[in-house]
Amino acid sequence: MQIYLPIAELPVDMLLVLGLGAAVGFISGLFGVGGGFLLTPLLIFIGIPPAVAVATQGPQIAASSLTGSLHYWRRRALDFKLGSVLIVGGIFGTLLGVLFFNQMRRIGQLETVIAISYVVLLGGIGLLIFLESSRALARSHSGKTPPARRAGRHQWYEGLPFKMRFHRSGLYLSIIPLLVISVFIGFVGAVLGIGGGFILVPALIYIFRVPSNVVVGTSLFQILFSMIAATILHAVSSHAVDMFLAILLIIGGVFGAQFGARTGAKLRSEIFRLLLAMLILAVAARFASDIVTRPAELFSVTATETAR
Repeated sequence: MQIYLPIAELPVDMLLVLGLGAAVGFISGLFGVGGGFLLTPLLIFIGIPPAVAVATQGPQIAASSLTGSLHYWRRRALDFKLGSVLIVGGIFGTLLGVLFFNQMRRIGQLETVIAISYVVLLGGIGLLIFLESSRALARSHSGKTPPARRAGRHQWYEGLPFKMRFHRSGLYLSIIPLLVISVFIGFVGAVLGIGGGFILVPALIYIFRVPSNVVVGTSLFQILFSMIAATILHAVSSHAVDMFLAILLIIGGVFGAQFGARTGAKLRSEIFRLLLAMLILAVAARFASDIVTRPAELFSVTATETAR
């Protein structure tokens, strides 16, 4: 069944889009990530213009994050205080990212920026998570335990000013590094059309030592507000949000996120991280193949905006 998308200016199969939304929603609930790192490439691969794909995935990710957040809130596995700090930095980073996105679109370099950024960012992070989770699985099978952190030993960023206590996560540290990483995630999310959970989840676990049972819900809570802000800013500044496409993705994503959240509660943490790493590396490899292979059309003509 075909449906015409007025902003993307092309017809798409409605069942295919619903299926993509459900699949990405499942992954969002399973791993505590927005799913944009997978949804945006999939939309591009089926022919949606990159600018529309980046701007339109926000509503779907927000809807999936909302249902996932509610699930983890009911399980008392969401740190609202920590999430609120991350939201402040995320919204500021989103504003900067939308400004950069619009500038790259005006000069005609947006597609190149998106492709290269996906390869570098996803490839690097995916490889790090894969190596760490593989070592954790090897230790688990051999019966070895990882070396414990010495009592009283702290990282340099934990001694920065403006400390705050997060009771749900059992943390007492400066909010400065939390704001820095959330600004970065908000910026990257607005430019690449991703929720940023695949960056935030490992950062909270490995850098800030947030308990795994709190990480997913808190990540989804932050992604929810960042994606709402990104959608509004993209709609106002670039007019690239296709609501017909967004509604189809939301319908599929809401159902998928519920099943993903239930499945994620049953996964071991090592398996959880290994599967996430493999998924991230697969997306990076797909973009890398597009960069190095010969395109079907060697030349193309597009209209770009010029400053007056």
